[in-house]
Amino acid sequence: MSIRPLPRLSLLAALLACVVACAPPSLPFARLAGVITSGMLGEISGLAASHVHEDVLWVINDGGNPAEIFAINRRGRLLARYDVRGARNIDWEDLASFSLDGKHYLLVADTGDNGGKRKDIVLHVIEEPVTLAGGELKPAWSIRARWADGPRDCEAVAVDAAAGQVLLVSKKRSPPDLFALPLAKSRGVREARRIGRLAGVPQASAELHRNDPKLARLFPQVTAADLSPDGLTLAVLTYGSVLFYRRTPGEDWGAAVARAPEAHDVPLIPQAEALAWSTGGAGLYASGEFKPAPLFYLSPQG
Repeated sequence: MSIRPLPRLSLLAALLACVVACAPPSLPFARLAGVITSGMLGEISGLAASHVHEDVLWVINDGGNPAEIFAINRRGRLLARYDVRGARNIDWEDLASFSLDGKHYLLVADTGDNGGKRKDIVLHVIEEPVTLAGGELKPAWSIRARWADGPRDCEAVAVDAAAGQVLLVSKKRSPPDLFALPLAKSRGVREARRIGRLAGVPQASAELHRNDPKLARLFPQVTAADLSPDGLTLAVLTYGSVLFYRRTPGEDWGAAVARAPEAHDVPLIPQAEALAWSTGGAGLYASGEFKPAPLFYLSPQG
């Protein structure tokens, strides 16, 4: 989703100046890891860490762009581009990586619906390529689904492979709803099951409501999610915050998100819509729909 453009050069200058002169941010510590400058990556809506290639991140663009997946390094340099055969980018909004039965996969979430008109959504599961030569990829399987209570916008999707679940967080509802879908192959259209609501999502301040009512309305909307490699922390991104919902072993996600999260301000990311845990789970990468796009590394509290 695009909000409002900013001058590219002035943004880049601000980012570089912030690295040098900004006061230390509150935890999680955020540092500028790189800048994504490729002309093919102007509307980044999803990030995922590779489980096959060291120091590689996978990236997708938002709806209206070709059905493509890109590999970049941790500095933001483009490494490879893949066409996803047999898929359409109606409104790709998130990307997740996971391992299942000894294989490594990417899940592309075609779940966006700004107008609230889609009858169903689709999730494409694609096996990670073993080389970074570019070319074509084909989904190993796709999951078609619908919402039980009618169309809704969703830009945040994570995979809990151990539970065989896909987790989906609604965007424009308050509080945001958490849904689950089976990860397994299936025929027909599945119905997403609501399993909880996210507590404690920070709201815009009274000052922001006075100065920029439009931005204040967007501030708490959920734009990305990812599950930590140990399966115990669901990281959720909004336009204003990064949230960490932690669960105890064996606890279901409905109970975990009913507790107030650990919440922190988002760093300087224009249109923040992409978030991914690093492969080892020590931190997260975050970026947004802008060109050039800053790539931040976040180090959460333990």
